[in-house]
Amino acid sequence: MSELGNQDVSNNPSTEVGDVGLPEDLARADLYGLIARFFHLPPDQELLDQIAATADQQDAADEAPLAKVWMDVVEVAKNNPAKAWHDEFDLNFISVGKPNVVLNGSFYLAGHLNERPLVNIRRALEEFGLEAAEEVTETEDHISALCEVMRYLIAGDDVEVSNLTNQRVFFNQHIRPWYDELCDAIEGIPEMHLYHPVAALTREFLAIEGQSFDMI
Repeated sequence: MSELGNQDVSNNPSTEVGDVGLPEDLARADLYGLIARFFHLPPDQELLDQIAATADQQDAADEAPLAKVWMDVVEVAKNNPAKAWHDEFDLNFISVGKPNVVLNGSFYLAGHLNERPLVNIRRALEEFGLEAAEEVTETEDHISALCEVMRYLIAGDDVEVSNLTNQRVFFNQHIRPWYDELCDAIEGIPEMHLYHPVAALTREFLAIEGQSFDMI
């Protein structure tokens, strides 16, 4: 899966992500990048084709939970065109009022948007020397923005910032407390059949991340 997540995501922090590191860490960074991409914008056909093409690379006998949910994402990517993804994304994540599914952590942690959890994230990003790109419209507590921060903390070039300690602290404080509720919200809408596998992938991967950080 590692080569898939290395997509150009337009809400990257204004920093460079390197390609030096252990293969398993680069794979983690790539998967964070891919999840960020799915929740920032609906996937285009090029990305869907790239994901579908990995079907031949997977071991059909692999019973690991992450491998199984990945194959579910591969199947919906292979069998549904970009327009279907675009329609589902717009219907459920975009709204002039409250969307069917809110993608911002403040909503789940504080009950409203633009609350203290957002302030805390901005403070953490300031300490890391990170800031959102100028063209970004989502606030920093958006799940795609948080995944991009994790991607940088794993694979960034500045080892003073991009290290395991900062990964663990940022994940535990700003992602771990609410990602399950986000995935529940997505899976609670039967009509969102394309993003159900994405939510399952997100939940499984972030659960593994949490377990790994607990072992530090």
